[in-house]
Amino acid sequence: MRKNFAYGVSVVALFGVIVVVFAQPPAPTESPTATSTPTPTAPSVLISTATPTPTPTPVPTPTITPNESGTVSVSSTLGASPSISPSPSATPIAVQAAALGESDLGWSEKGAPAFRLDQAVITALAQNPTVLQALEEIRRTKGVIIEIRAEALPQIGPSFSWNWTDPNLQTNTSFSTFGQVVPTPTPGGTPTGMGNGGIKNLRSDISYNVKVTGSQLIFNYSTFRAIRGTFFQRDSAYFALRNTVDQVISTVKTQFYQVIVNRELIVVQEESVNLLESQLKDQQNRFEAGTVPRFNVLQAQVQLYNQIPQLIAARNSYRISVLQLAKTLGLDFNPARGNAAPLRVRGELAYIPRKVDLLAAIEAGKRNRPFLKQQRANVLNAIEQVHVAIGSWLPNVNANGGGEWLSNQFNSSFGDVSKGWLTTVTGSWPIWDSGMAWGKIQQQRALLSEQEITYDDDVRQVELEIQQAASNLAQNRELIQATEKNQETAEEAVRLAKARLDAGAGTQLDVLNAQVQLTTAQSTYLQALFGYNSSLAEFDRVTGAQSTYSEKFDGVAPHATRSRTYYTGSDVDALGKPKRTNPFQPGPVTAISPRPSSK
Repeated sequence: MRKNFAYGVSVVALFGVIVVVFAQPPAPTESPTATSTPTPTAPSVLISTATPTPTPTPVPTPTITPNESGTVSVSSTLGASPSISPSPSATPIAVQAAALGESDLGWSEKGAPAFRLDQAVITALAQNPTVLQALEEIRRTKGVIIEIRAEALPQIGPSFSWNWTDPNLQTNTSFSTFGQVVPTPTPGGTPTGMGNGGIKNLRSDISYNVKVTGSQLIFNYSTFRAIRGTFFQRDSAYFALRNTVDQVISTVKTQFYQVIVNRELIVVQEESVNLLESQLKDQQNRFEAGTVPRFNVLQAQVQLYNQIPQLIAARNSYRISVLQLAKTLGLDFNPARGNAAPLRVRGELAYIPRKVDLLAAIEAGKRNRPFLKQQRANVLNAIEQVHVAIGSWLPNVNANGGGEWLSNQFNSSFGDVSKGWLTTVTGSWPIWDSGMAWGKIQQQRALLSEQEITYDDDVRQVELEIQQAASNLAQNRELIQATEKNQETAEEAVRLAKARLDAGAGTQLDVLNAQVQLTTAQSTYLQALFGYNSSLAEFDRVTGAQSTYSEKFDGVAPHATRSRTYYTGSDVDALGKPKRTNPFQPGPVTAISPRPSSK
């Protein structure tokens, strides 16, 4: 009985040892045997669970499509499948991104115009429709100046009238012939100067009048102040142009950087796919050798499937960003290019640290922003509109004069005319209008107050935008510093995880997790670079530091825009006058210690 029991225990222990040995990953001495016979010519494939044999059936299709046996083929454009697991590439991502071809990007860039950042900005300033509309608005305001100014300048013009009247209508007839002698007509039909029943009119049947007159406004207070207001409208249109230019420059920079980062993200996703494909191939070879279970192959397959959509999305994001940049640059669609790229970008994301003095930046933004200067022009124009309304109380004086040539009423000859000079002076003064002028003045004063309130709010808006831009700049600077070291650590983690797996001391899950972390670190670092450069472009916009590109519009700048009239520093108010201390403005709040109770 005891012998049978001992025999049974021995069999159970031996069975347990066999199960443990075959369920564990291969020992270090078995690794070369399992990986020494890979098939270098076999294409990259995914193993389906429906296949009963461990040998996969390759499907040479360019897309991810299952065949009849359930085997799925990976497109060759997603990356090569080396027999040895590669380590993260030592080539800079920017260099790899510049070398991407048609199969990597999803369209051809051959023959497309190449743009650097400066070239893209200059092209946008010349072709962007928003900039062109702002230029036309300046032309419109100049036309308004000419129109209003003409009301105060002399206006001269000729006038001419010519009349012909039927002679039968010029005969004087009577209503009755009773008691009158009717002359007998002569046999020869010679007229005697008398008509039947009346006397013939001797006036000429043709009359004409030629007049050349001129008019001059002598005094109209509303017109004079309206002319002054049109100049402020012109200045407002010019500053609106400068504000539009700054916005377009910032937009072009941001979209240009977006194209670059999307292109480099394609490289990151492709590297991740290539590593996962090599990992799948390695596990497939180990499975064929019988050293790993099927679960390892399926796990690598699922991880690869999860990564491929991200690569596809990265390519689409790159194409969309290129199309958006082309629209901002004002490039028309060329049917001849078909599905090819409209342009190429040349450049890379660089981290150039910039020290920011927030207080100096806020003051510079207040002084340089065209946004504030435009609102200052609107305030000054509102002041003039108040004076235009005040002009309704004041008199108006006009003068007219010229020469006139009248035809002779008995002779239509051009040599027999009457000529002379005439002068007219007219004036009006609305003494009582039942409050109409006062109502206009109240309206314009209210509009002026609204413009001043808007200016004060715009100052706070500029302060907010500068502080936000500086905060975003600091955030992305810290992200770059944090992720730059993390990226190197993640690359080293992938290398160690693969070495541990090859030595039999690690698991496949460690390699997959390390690869996911590396992809995340690389993507985060590129996004931080993009965020820093785009924040820098926004910081230059909100501080009014885009003069490098906007100097080409100095030719359309009115002389008044360079005067102190449009100084918008912190020491002046909406009207441009020095600020006065408000006695009712609350000062700093200080904590008051509670008074001890007398009880």
